[in-house]
Amino acid sequence: MNQRTLSILRNASLALLAAATLGGCAAVVVGGAVGTALVVSDRRTAGVQLEDQNIELKSATRIREVVGERGHISVTSYGRMVLLTGEADSEADRKAVEQTISRIENVRSIVNELAVMGPTSLTARSNDAILTSQVKATYLDAKDLHANTIKVVTERGTVYLMGRVTEREATRASELARGVSGVQKVVKVFDILTEAELAALGGSKS
Repeated sequence: MNQRTLSILRNASLALLAAATLGGCAAVVVGGAVGTALVVSDRRTAGVQLEDQNIELKSATRIREVVGERGHISVTSYGRMVLLTGEADSEADRKAVEQTISRIENVRSIVNELAVMGPTSLTARSNDAILTSQVKATYLDAKDLHANTIKVVTERGTVYLMGRVTEREATRASELARGVSGVQKVVKVFDILTEAELAALGGSKS
């Protein structure tokens, strides 16, 4: 196992420790259920990265105001596209959260993947952290993919992929994620670039 893979697995261990500190039934997690992304090679502008951070922070506050201690909701913003994952206590809460997020400044679109069910166990969230680390490690080992441009979020065995990528990169990333043992499903939440747009960013990789 190479050093980059070991680094990702160490990050997963930190994620597991963070998950272990969550208390109570409800939690609002920013940056994804269990997600990883590196600033290096990020194809978003610095301004958009800052907007994404602000969206996540505002979302956490607004969600607590709307649903209180109910459910376990994760918010990930990438390119001002917001991904909602986790568990809502009711369909009414699920819709209320989406409506609340839609009113936050700079939100471009929302992908609502909240399930109406009780919060998952700490064991399930730990398993999700491991899957995230394994998917990222697979990307790092691939010679034809910029791993640092893809954010991985895992919830209940479903892997969500976010980032600014070409159709070629989206297909490759999805294929690699599906090949990781334990991954139940892969959902692409990408912002698709043309090959020409990618070349203009200086991010082509063959």
